[in-house]
Amino acid sequence: MPPNKWRARPTGGALDADLASWLTEPGSLTARCQRNCRQFRVRLLRYEKGRALADEGLRLEQSRHPAWIREVALECDGVPVIFAHTTLSTVSNGRLSRWLARLGSNSLGSLLFTHPGFKRGDIEFRRLDPRHPLFQRAAALGVAGDTLWARRSLHRLGGQQVLVTEVFLPAVASLGC
Repeated sequence: MPPNKWRARPTGGALDADLASWLTEPGSLTARCQRNCRQFRVRLLRYEKGRALADEGLRLEQSRHPAWIREVALECDGVPVIFAHTTLSTVSNGRLSRWLARLGSNSLGSLLFTHPGFKRGDIEFRRLDPRHPLFQRAAALGVAGDTLWARRSLHRLGGQQVLVTEVFLPAVASLGC
């Protein structure tokens, strides 16, 4: 079993105040982006059935089953600021599966934070390096750097759970607190 490198607090490197504020945001990053830019857009990058990453499968407790994978870029004024990766097990087909399939370029965050049935688990943090698949996918949006900060949390609705990982691109710090 691979070691869990996700932590309860952001540790493992320097973190400026603006980025720390975004990383520890308790609410919807979509709503915060909308408040901090003139033009906000969710750009759908990928939605398909695939395999959860090893550490996601462990967190979802369903590592051997296929999953729905959704990836989007949250863009402020045409610039990608957050890469979001969502994993939903295909084991139980419920409302959440149908909603995710119909989202398209709409924000999952607006659903997660407004529907009263969702329960959010603890937020976990990790500094991703170029070996991590999510670093590589985020870097494809044109970012550079040695590492990228990420956070993830498990959201539950009835018997279904969705794991949402958000990778913070360098441009997010320019949006301010």
